[in-house]
Amino acid sequence: MPKDPPTPEIEPASFGERAPMTNQRRAKIVELVRQHGAMRVTELAEQFQVSEVTIRSDLMQLEKDGQLVRDRGGALPVEGGRQLTALLAVEQRAHLQMEEKRRVARCAAALVSPGDTIIMDAGTTVVEMAPFLAGIASLTVVTNALNVALEVAARTQARIILLGGTFNRESSGTVGSLAERTLSELVVQKAFLGTQAFDLENGLTDTTLEIAEVKRAMIRAARRVILLTDSSKLGRSGFIKVAPLTAFHTVICDHDLPAETKGSLEQLGIEVFLA
Repeated sequence: MPKDPPTPEIEPASFGERAPMTNQRRAKIVELVRQHGAMRVTELAEQFQVSEVTIRSDLMQLEKDGQLVRDRGGALPVEGGRQLTALLAVEQRAHLQMEEKRRVARCAAALVSPGDTIIMDAGTTVVEMAPFLAGIASLTVVTNALNVALEVAARTQARIILLGGTFNRESSGTVGSLAERTLSELVVQKAFLGTQAFDLENGLTDTTLEIAEVKRAMIRAARRVILLTDSSKLGRSGFIKVAPLTAFHTVICDHDLPAETKGSLEQLGIEVFLA
């Protein structure tokens, strides 16, 4: 009796056969990141029904190819041939848009009066206020930022209250319950806050919950809340909502802020200064 022919083994797809699927997924990842401004690894893994390890591998390759920028827990787009840096670490952001930051900081410092107690957060624009605070009498500065404390100490005679907490390397500032608890016991005249990203729909956004929570505590502690930003931050979106723009009394930005955005902010009752 003749033997049945052997059942052919089904071979796994070769790398060459899998590559088109991988390339399609990576192309779609770039599209999603550009569309949303940022995407998390967990979101992408769920979207494509693959592991987070696979997504991280995709992001590493796409960053090597210059198609996106990896950030904490996710990815950011690349625009105009350069990396989007609005959400990158403080060391990488400190030298961006310097002229705009200094003009904004000078305008912000003009709002500080002798005898004020003010909050200065860990923003790279906020630290630029320090030289312009020199000569303001009886000033008290509350901050969670080491760079702000050092700059203010070097440039002014202000009393400095440095908030305790866990040091966050991304912001060069302290975060956590200790910082938030101290802020809950304070009432200050003005809070000067920077931002990594903002838009009219989502307000201020950031990339970590801890930073967002400290910013919210600063907002609650101040009678007047002032946002310092440059126009490059407009339209970006981080992973975590910090506060709506209506939480701010004043926005100080550079002259590249679109007129329609300025009008929308003023319609919300926000005072807008263009530096």
